[in-house]
Amino acid sequence: MSDWVDRRAPAVERILDAAGGLFAAKGVDVVGMSDIAAAAGCSRATLYRYFPDRPALQSAFVQREAIRVGGLVAADLAALPGGADLVTEAVLSSLRHVRDAPALAAWFGGGDAGRTADRAIESEVIEALGLSMAPDPDAARWLVRAIVSLLTVPGRDGEDERRMVERFVAPVVARAVWHA
Repeated sequence: MSDWVDRRAPAVERILDAAGGLFAAKGVDVVGMSDIAAAAGCSRATLYRYFPDRPALQSAFVQREAIRVGGLVAADLAALPGGADLVTEAVLSSLRHVRDAPALAAWFGGGDAGRTADRAIESEVIEALGLSMAPDPDAARWLVRAIVSLLTVPGRDGEDERRMVERFVAPVVARAVWHA
């Protein structure tokens, strides 16, 4: 699939919404194209008109949701007082928004986590979101991996995750950006 899908098409949005509902209810691995077509109220032919296969649909879903989460993170960062550690807050905001969305949280459990890591690493949209937090491309890719890791294997609680991000993630990203 090309990275470009006409996201304005109501059918595409309806299909991606239906897929998200099924991912949340059943998990990513078990949802098939026929399940998505039925939930979206369209034929399989219509579904395949927009998405040639399941990986293409999954990529489109991840890209759409990454853009949505990126907007939420940007809004959170814009509301912060001066002097806040933007890397720490961006990571924690990302974690919160992904976990708050059942259709996204489903990607980080059980057998779905490996596919999620692959999608995150290959997604141009997710790479761009990483670059919005760390302008150095290597640091941005590493930051995305750190976020995926925390979503897959969370800390004991929110304070534990904050300490890990402040101690290990933010300093590494800051050093990488400073040395770039």
